[in-house]
Amino acid sequence: MNPGPSKQPVLQRPPPFTEAGAWRDVGKGWQPLFGSFHGAGYSIEWHDFFAKREFDWGASFHPGCVELCLNLDGHGFVAGKKERAEFSPGTAGFYHRGDEPLTAQRAADEQHRFLTVEFSGAFLARHLAGMEPVLHPVARAAIENVSGKNTASVPVRLGAAQQQLIATLRQPPVYATAQPLWYQCKALELAVTFLLAPPPEQEMFCTRQQRVAQERVEQVIFLLKQNLAAPPALEELGKKIGCSHFYLSRIFSAQTGHTITQHLRQLRMERAAELLKAGDHNVTEAALEVGYNSLSHFSAAFHETFGCCPGLYPLKTPAQK
Repeated sequence: MNPGPSKQPVLQRPPPFTEAGAWRDVGKGWQPLFGSFHGAGYSIEWHDFFAKREFDWGASFHPGCVELCLNLDGHGFVAGKKERAEFSPGTAGFYHRGDEPLTAQRAADEQHRFLTVEFSGAFLARHLAGMEPVLHPVARAAIENVSGKNTASVPVRLGAAQQQLIATLRQPPVYATAQPLWYQCKALELAVTFLLAPPPEQEMFCTRQQRVAQERVEQVIFLLKQNLAAPPALEELGKKIGCSHFYLSRIFSAQTGHTITQHLRQLRMERAAELLKAGDHNVTEAALEVGYNSLSHFSAAFHETFGCCPGLYPLKTPAQK
């Protein structure tokens, strides 16, 4: 009796990659804004969460992607076999994940706020065709599907215009029917801004002036964050940075849209909110930690910033009612 035909083993396809599981622990701290990596070829996402322990960030990177990170707050890194990109507050950089995962961590005991734009290699190849000579090696590796080399760029400082773009991406100024085209244009704008690496040319005077002004503003913010309770006076800031305090005030307002005093207050409120959210400080302790000796003044400033008194934060903020 002849045996029947042998059954061929059925090959099981691996499930499609999804990053939702990587962000499960942060809950609403991960917010997809627009796009689809496998559909549109890009995806734009907003992240805002407090990490009580080191957080595995690399589990969210799609195979074959180039991801651009605009990092407002929090420290983290992305590392391949040879390259490592260190992200600090107010920096931007990008990285390429090939077939093998990258090592990436977000620091513990910090508030992390950053926007990512993840591009597929096919999307970049389609829209940046002809730009290969001026593409950054990381982007070129993704387009050519070359794994194991050129995994991460060196992060650069975020400019005021780019920080403003982050806010715009979170609240698009166009009708819903126009958003697909609008978001794609913004994604391409960011790709052209960051992923091209033209040969160095002599810096124009106006460009150098703008860069120096931006660097001075970033130095001011860094010095304020170093000691929120007793920050340097305006005159001392000018001496530390190397310009008159009158000029420093003017360029700070021009770059950020508000005064140094207003920015200091915002930094203090954000830090106080982090302390209250973590649960390690009561209202009085949080107020003293950020430089307020008057509880009534602190409460008024906090209410104006977050829409609730500090004793009820974060349960009664307008977004959570």
